[in-house]
Amino acid sequence: MLMDDRQFFSIGQVQDQYLNPNTPKTGKEKESLPVGENSFASVLNKIQSGADNINSEGTVKFSKHAMNRLSLRNIELTQDQMQRLNQGKIEAGEKGIKDSLILVDQLAFIVNVPNNTVVTAMDQTENKSNVFTNIDGAVIA
Repeated sequence: MLMDDRQFFSIGQVQDQYLNPNTPKTGKEKESLPVGENSFASVLNKIQSGADNINSEGTVKFSKHAMNRLSLRNIELTQDQMQRLNQGKIEAGEKGIKDSLILVDQLAFIVNVPNNTVVTAMDQTENKSNVFTNIDGAVIA
């Protein structure tokens, strides 16, 4: 493999070299790391803190598993049902519930309240045993 004497300190320098070839480069300047909202550290901190899991309205998000369950069971939520689900999550949080069963009409949702995430969803008519495990509270919304 033939190597030349150019050294790159970051993917940004490589990208800049090939996308902006008319910009004079001395090869000695170091690219500064991005600072602020778009820096890697900032994005990582947002993800770890869960800030990206909540949209501007504070609505719950659905896990991949929950989305699969909704799809497989042909469950579609109305705007009113989503509002009641979100209100149930808020009420569960106010009572200190971590993992809540939230009942909305004939639908049952297991919600991880601290992570603001619906873990699974089902129609109550298909759950013949009516047994829900690994919850520490329930809300009827």
